[in-house]
Amino acid sequence: MPNEAAGRYAVVTGSSSGIGLAVCRRLLSEGWRVSGVDRADPAVEHPAFFPLRLDLSDDEQCAQVRERLERTPDALVHAAGILRTGGLGDMCAEDGLLMWKLHVHAASLLANAIVPQMVERGSGRVVFLGSRVAGGLPLRGQYAASKAALVALARSWAAEVVSSGVTVNVVSPGATATAMLSGPGRAASQPRLPPIGRLIEPDEVAGLVSYLLGPGAGAVTGQNIAICGGSSLSY
Repeated sequence: MPNEAAGRYAVVTGSSSGIGLAVCRRLLSEGWRVSGVDRADPAVEHPAFFPLRLDLSDDEQCAQVRERLERTPDALVHAAGILRTGGLGDMCAEDGLLMWKLHVHAASLLANAIVPQMVERGSGRVVFLGSRVAGGLPLRGQYAASKAALVALARSWAAEVVSSGVTVNVVSPGATATAMLSGPGRAASQPRLPPIGRLIEPDEVAGLVSYLLGPGAGAVTGQNIAICGGSSLSY
């Protein structure tokens, strides 16, 4: 069977850990070429992986992403993210601004630079990593707001390019087994175990992202798709 991903090229942010790392490994195993963007040292060694060590919360460094890509990518996956918690009376403005810049502003800069070129070519896939928390959760208002904004952006941009062969979607995981769960930024708000009785695995999220980047998902656009282990169910 021919490799449908052969020759395809993706840029993945947050590529050194968690879901971004899992997405990189999944795409590389499927024959993609991948440029991984992260401010940390690369965690992947592969002949088809090209690390870009950049801080996406910095506008100038974010602008360098497009300049340093091989060509217009076939896929853009924005998985870079952080979590800082804080309730009313205890919220940190700097934390809120950092989450907004990394989750929303960086997505806007990257999409603005890359998606029009995908449209001109007539094909492309964009996936943003959202969160189940976007619906609102105590002590996570600033984080939830930034992730909810990604859904609004994705739906708006999907509507703009719907007839062009470019799709834009959001994947929103529930509590996922990444280093973010034990990070100091969430000490005040512990994760809720999904009804399946375990955390979501990064590889499971990467599998859904891979599907959305593939030829079988050409009719899926403007969607916010939960992978939540049953957390969306009403009992």
